Amino acid sequence: MTADPSPIEAYLAALPADQRAALELLRTQVARLVPDAVETISYGIPTFKLHGRGLLAYAAWKAHCSIYPMSGAFLDAHADALKGYRAAKGTLHFTPEAPLPAALLERLVRMRVAELESAAS
Repeated sequence: MTADPSPIEAYLAALPADQRAALELLRTQVARLVPDAVETISYGIPTFKLHGRGLLAYAAWKAHCSIYPMSGAFLDAHADALKGYRAAKGTLHFTPEAPLPAALLERLVRMRVAELESAAS
């Protein structure tokens, strides 16, 4: 008998292969950068939390994938680097064909960790 998949694994398994691969890569990168982060489903989408607070969330939609940095500061601070990606209030859209570069994702994650640690102090 096999164990039921986690809610995150079930979410990813339901996606088209290209979106699943893009989000699994994002998920792996975030988990590597913040090994203490906990994954959960919040508001119906996969979310990383650090010390009980939202770090970032990600999702797949019909025509794109999204990352939700849970802070507008990153989107504002990196507007030039984000040219070519569609941004809306609190979200950054990308496609499996044009994922976020690893270095940009790392900057986002590190900035969010710093924001959360600063707020906890």
